[in-house]
Amino acid sequence: MKKLKLYGFNNLTKSLSFNIYDLCYAKSLQERMDYLAYIDEQYNSKRLTEILTNLTRMIGARVLHISGQDYDPQGASVTLLISDLSMIPAHGNTQVAHLDKSHVTVHTYPEYHPETALATFRVDIDVATCGTISPLSTLDYLIGSFDSDIITMDYRVRGFTRSIDGKKIFNDLKINSIQNFISDETLQKYDAIDVNVYSANIFHTKMLLREIDLKNYLFNQNEESLPPPKRQEIIDSLRKEMIEIFNGRNIY
Repeated sequence: MKKLKLYGFNNLTKSLSFNIYDLCYAKSLQERMDYLAYIDEQYNSKRLTEILTNLTRMIGARVLHISGQDYDPQGASVTLLISDLSMIPAHGNTQVAHLDKSHVTVHTYPEYHPETALATFRVDIDVATCGTISPLSTLDYLIGSFDSDIITMDYRVRGFTRSIDGKKIFNDLKINSIQNFISDETLQKYDAIDVNVYSANIFHTKMLLREIDLKNYLFNQNEESLPPPKRQEIIDSLRKEMIEIFNGRNIY
């Protein structure tokens, strides 16, 4: 792709909000608590820091500072202050990062349904960058880093920069859908819809997993030990929960 020559600093701010939901069937209250404890250990602040650090490298940025926290009874948060590789902190002083106004954050929210034996693990990731950095190229990595049943993504470009002849540029990336930046292999696994506001450079995509493989949703249980009617009951329960989360409203 031919580089766009700009006048001065690129003043566009690009924000990606990426949310995933992972569901599990846990029959008893103890199994639900055990599942939440398992998730809490699998996606603790150390693991999340590793994911965000890899993401930062992928978009060609530099990690300036990391803040991570694990919570009681569960959940974790990580924030990375990042800069464009062209912005080098002087003598280790990270205050220069404020020129970039760039950061990456992740928060986890494990919870369970009190009646349907379903537990849900939600992850929210926000990437805010300035200049030439775009986080869209990391979507396949993010989707693959988690067990993603439902995914919602928002991408927005704010501000403007100028071409060398002074013309305002409100988006330096050719885009009509977030799906353009997700591999065909990944998209084949999901039903996806877009809700975009092109005039405001706002792009929204929702994705719902097409097929439910029951063994991936049972915690401390064996699919073969369940009679066929029970298996179908669990699958129906999972699908109803997914549809409501995907649509953002109570349906059933």
